Amino acid sequence: MTAQIAHLDSVVSQSLAHQKKTGAELRSFIATMNGALNIDAAPAELERLAKEIEARLGVTMGLGAMVDDVGFRPWLDDAKASIEPFYWERYKKLLLKTGLPQDVVTSTDFVTDRILSRLGNPRLEEKWDRRGMVVGHVQSGKTANYAGLICKAADAGYRLIIVIAGIHNNLRNQTQARIDEGFIGRDTAKAGQKKGDHSIGVGLFDDRNVPVSLTSAKRDFHKETASTNTSQIDSYKVPVVLVIKKNPSTLKNLLDWLRDNSAKGDDLMIDQPMLLIDDEADNASINTKYAKDEVTKINAQIRDLLATFHRSCYVGYTATPFANIFVDPDQYDDALKEDLFPRHFIIGLDAPTNYFGASKVFIDGLPEDGAPTWLRQIDDNGDLLPIKHQITQNITELPPSLIRALRAFLVARAIRNLRGQGSKHCSMLVNASRFTDVQGQLRNRIHERLVAMQNAVRVNASLGRAGLADPEIAALREIFEAEYQDCGFDWAEIQAALYDAIAAAKVVEVNSRGNGLDYAATGDLGQTVIAVGGYSLSRGLTLEGLTITWFLRNTMMYDTLMQMGRWFGYRGGYEDLCRIWMPLDAIDWYAHIAEATAELHRELKNMENAKLTPADFGLAVRSHPTALMVTARNKMGAGQTVIQVGLSNAWVETAKLGLRDIDANMQLAKDFLDQLDASGHGAASAQPVSGGMLLSGISVDLIDRFLIGWRNHEAAFLTQPGPIRAYLNARKEDELADWDVLVASVRNDLPAFEHGTWRIGPQVRRIDLDDLSRDMLSISGKKARIASRGVEKVGVDPAAAAAAEAAYRKIEGKPAEGPVNYPDSIYRKVRTKPLFILQIINIRDNYEKADGSPRTLPWNFPKSLVVGWGMSLPVSSTPDERVEYVVNTQKFRELYGEPDLDEGANLDE
Repeated sequence: MTAQIAHLDSVVSQSLAHQKKTGAELRSFIATMNGALNIDAAPAELERLAKEIEARLGVTMGLGAMVDDVGFRPWLDDAKASIEPFYWERYKKLLLKTGLPQDVVTSTDFVTDRILSRLGNPRLEEKWDRRGMVVGHVQSGKTANYAGLICKAADAGYRLIIVIAGIHNNLRNQTQARIDEGFIGRDTAKAGQKKGDHSIGVGLFDDRNVPVSLTSAKRDFHKETASTNTSQIDSYKVPVVLVIKKNPSTLKNLLDWLRDNSAKGDDLMIDQPMLLIDDEADNASINTKYAKDEVTKINAQIRDLLATFHRSCYVGYTATPFANIFVDPDQYDDALKEDLFPRHFIIGLDAPTNYFGASKVFIDGLPEDGAPTWLRQIDDNGDLLPIKHQITQNITELPPSLIRALRAFLVARAIRNLRGQGSKHCSMLVNASRFTDVQGQLRNRIHERLVAMQNAVRVNASLGRAGLADPEIAALREIFEAEYQDCGFDWAEIQAALYDAIAAAKVVEVNSRGNGLDYAATGDLGQTVIAVGGYSLSRGLTLEGLTITWFLRNTMMYDTLMQMGRWFGYRGGYEDLCRIWMPLDAIDWYAHIAEATAELHRELKNMENAKLTPADFGLAVRSHPTALMVTARNKMGAGQTVIQVGLSNAWVETAKLGLRDIDANMQLAKDFLDQLDASGHGAASAQPVSGGMLLSGISVDLIDRFLIGWRNHEAAFLTQPGPIRAYLNARKEDELADWDVLVASVRNDLPAFEHGTWRIGPQVRRIDLDDLSRDMLSISGKKARIASRGVEKVGVDPAAAAAAEAAYRKIEGKPAEGPVNYPDSIYRKVRTKPLFILQIINIRDNYEKADGSPRTLPWNFPKSLVVGWGMSLPVSSTPDERVEYVVNTQKFRELYGEPDLDEGANLDE
């Protein structure tokens, strides 16, 4: 899309905010404005624009969920008549101009009103202190939301607005630029330059009442710079805004400046109402030391900043709120003030329907049967670039899958150009190491391959079919046929467009020593960039037009892994071209986390309906088995870590088995089947159900006896028999006395497993071949689960299951009829009896590499059948009670990697 077509799009989109048009009316209006603006676009370009606008008009966004404390007093409705929405109206015009769908703008208006109404009333003189959190989705528009909140807060009377934006300069600068455009209306990077009009964004609509910015797109807060202007906050006639880095020295300078210039009275506090936006609130803001005398420095400084004001609001924005929810709401200390638990409100944002997020990629795009839609497997990195490597790792050549991903990127760029997206940026992400030295080598090797591909295309792409004699042209065609045959163009068109599309492609290193990304430095054509980095690419930073990702990382922490998902976002006009290469275990973990995150958002909506509080929500999440993955890192010390986990409303399943334990666990399964027979619950009495044979009225004693004999691998933290038995035995006299048992069985061509009265069709599952060297059998493949989707519906009353499904459709905004993939967690919440699942597993014996060639097993697996188990535990009458899991700290690190943090020189930033 050229700049002129983009202008035409902007004019048409703004006009549609006030009127609805049919398809014919829309096209007629576009043609009229094409002539009125003297753009002279071709009919094909106008039709393409019409289709893009129609697609946007079909995008909707829900209103999210709101969980309030019991003392909430609404004030905004009463104050609305006296508020002039100057800043908000400018911002709304900007959102429409940039093509944000009308329904999304309307929803943003409503949601930001809901957030503002939960803040303190800035015209209320009494002292107040409000703490809340907004939970969004990675790359889903959180910045746009809080920019809208800032505009409305300024309209309502907030005089000082502070945005804490990430721990790196590139993210702070990017956020400042967004605030410049959406709130200030001036390019702060040009502050001090007298020549030229520096108006941008909202300033192009109305350049009055320009807020004072004490930071710029080039410079963070400095006391000396701030003091050259009027120093007291209350002396400014317009709002004052700062966008600062989440850094101890910056926070100290700001605190000192505020106390020196604005604090008054005997208590040396500031009277002006202050709004603090903590972007990426789960990163560096949380007290991770868990000891009052070791509160993390940034956490303490944010508390001090809030305590400097008589009237203050803290709003943490995050897509990965797990760490925030684990802040102890009861942790008080006079010296350290109060921790940042969002005690007054938690708001869950809905993503627009066109959001390309974790659920779409790792749940909907990862079907039980069939190939993944967007995901491709990395299994050829081997010794070339091991997932776990040292700073001394030498990279002499690239893994074939990375070369394949690079070719896919170049072909995708050509397709995007043919679709009229030549003026749009197009990016590829390579995140494979936390070491800058290794990232530098990767950049060099990729650059070398890119130049070779560009040269081949420059010399031979124009030769038509004769050009296919060039191996590189032939390889590009092969990737086109494998990935993009249905893109709407044939290979001849792609080949002809290739060189113009990729001639300017470049490799950029994004870390503390690289030049970084600068999408602003471009002409009429969008940039074509391969970004190589690590931690700097893992949080907050937006890669414009991200199309291809090659991701080789081993951290399994919920927040770190989700934040590394820079491929989430909006991919209008090229979603079908996106591809993500990653190892199988990373795919499994992303799928697991996607489901956990979706469950968290559903829980927010359920708690809103039940009128529960943030404290209730925090307790529910802290008791969830996911606590193990979140808090183990924060509390990790020497030796072992003890984590308290709740098992109310929990799913527990074996996914990691010890190779040495296979025979003993198989004998245990046979003994369990014998005990079922002896108790009168043989196969003949079982009810055939989807997924196997169901027995009811099984004593908890049989389940407990099975757990006593189970040999658990130390890597399978959540299936430690001890904590589970403690939970069961505490409830064995009442709510967990009687169990349903599902003996999982499927129909296939494999020999049946036969024992006693039982004839069981084994489930076929693949394993992670790399884990065999660690004497571990990791069930892998579809979401790292043995059980199939829907297993937790077994044994649930049909009426209760139907009601849960209807409630899910309503909460998720799904149509009342039609196919829906229901998450198992909705059945667990309505289950009245616990379910135990015995699983006989046939290990798949044929594997292939990502390119389809066979992969040789590193050894001959001696057993074709292994046993696993799972259990679905209903909501307990005492959900607050938790049991203790013991985690071997070193083993935890070995399996799940070190956290990606600043750990010294030669690490990424």
